[in-house]
Amino acid sequence: MREKEFLPVLSSKLGIAELNPMQRRMLDASSEKRDIILLSPTGSGKTLAFILPVLKMLNPPSGRVQCVVIAPSRELVIQIAGVFNTVAAGYKVTALYGGHKVEDEVNSLRVTPDIIVATPGRLLDHLNRRNVDLLPVRILVLDEFDKTLELGFEDELKKILGRLKNVSRNILTSATSADVLPEFLRLNNPIEVNFLEKNRRLRHRLRVSKVEVPGRDKLESLLQLLKTITSGPRPEKSIVFVNHRESAERVAEFLKGRGVSCVLYHGALDQRQREQAVVRFNNGSDPVLVATDLAARGLDIESVRNVIHYHQALSPEAYTHRNGRTARVEEEGDVYVLVGPDEDVREFTDFDRELHLGSEAEASLASGLTTVAINAGRKEKLSKGDILGFLTKECGIPGSDIGRIDVFDHYSLFAVPTSLLPELLAVARSARVKGSRRLFTPLE
Repeated sequence: MREKEFLPVLSSKLGIAELNPMQRRMLDASSEKRDIILLSPTGSGKTLAFILPVLKMLNPPSGRVQCVVIAPSRELVIQIAGVFNTVAAGYKVTALYGGHKVEDEVNSLRVTPDIIVATPGRLLDHLNRRNVDLLPVRILVLDEFDKTLELGFEDELKKILGRLKNVSRNILTSATSADVLPEFLRLNNPIEVNFLEKNRRLRHRLRVSKVEVPGRDKLESLLQLLKTITSGPRPEKSIVFVNHRESAERVAEFLKGRGVSCVLYHGALDQRQREQAVVRFNNGSDPVLVATDLAARGLDIESVRNVIHYHQALSPEAYTHRNGRTARVEEEGDVYVLVGPDEDVREFTDFDRELHLGSEAEASLASGLTTVAINAGRKEKLSKGDILGFLTKECGIPGSDIGRIDVFDHYSLFAVPTSLLPELLAVARSARVKGSRRLFTPLE
């Protein structure tokens, strides 16, 4: 398949009018019978860049697994599987990852998928239980393989790759360049598609500000910064990065107590809490995300205007990945680094300006939106259209007032103006959604 053959579905499903140079280069590289190593930073369109070559390489559905994609985090697995499901019409895609019901995955595997997207641990678990046969797999993608190795999944990868006897095409992606690759990868004269240097232009779309704070406790300065950089009726999307889970909880609790619409994200949260945090951030009901470096890579996060380093990053890589959350796809973004008294600035940080906070900014940091959960999802045959139809027809809410709708396996989320909640909940108590009564719960 050529680029022009992909564009109709990309335009209708994803709103993409043309491929970027990296994605076109990956399609060209896939025509050669060699493995591919793609080096490109987060936010550059890397997921689509490897999915399109995979689609080009796939045979028609045959009742056997043709492609396995391994990614280091459940969030990345969900994101990749979502894109595959959108553009790979006619192919069955199954996502395997920790944090949700194994039974759902086992049931899904009873009808053999064409494409499996998985974390290393969960995929190995299904292999050991003999729930899936990977012997027919011809295509292997290791997405963010540097992160996978960094997180200690080397043993799992070795065992999985030992079961993949018939792989003829490997695609590896990474946001950093590696001098030496592990021998167990068994690559065949790989082509390197390197867009790291071309994407260093990202720095020119970022404005990095040093924010000096008067005391060791940065909470009041953070609050004042958020007020200072908010100019509209609600805050722009901002991620506040901290170095520890306990700090994330402390900062989020402080901000919520001061009327900031914010949500928390770190590794100790369960899968549903993490999913809901990303949704609430993306749909604008909680436009401030307080997070550890877990949120610096692998999340499907849209249109982030500001990155705030509440704590300075511990490494150049962490600093780069945090900043990569803004100024994506040719947009501009701002980065703010809070520096306390007697705190040394990391050698890998350079500033464009110093920002001096006053006490005069009094912007509202409440979004005016609320995310509502419904206790039904895909497995209960509930769709986005069903939810939209209920809200507009039964509740009388204009479509323009309804925010993004997200449907998961066993629950769904949507955003509405907080002012409409009482009437919505009153209707929902006695109405039926697609023939069944459903529980509607506003997320605090």
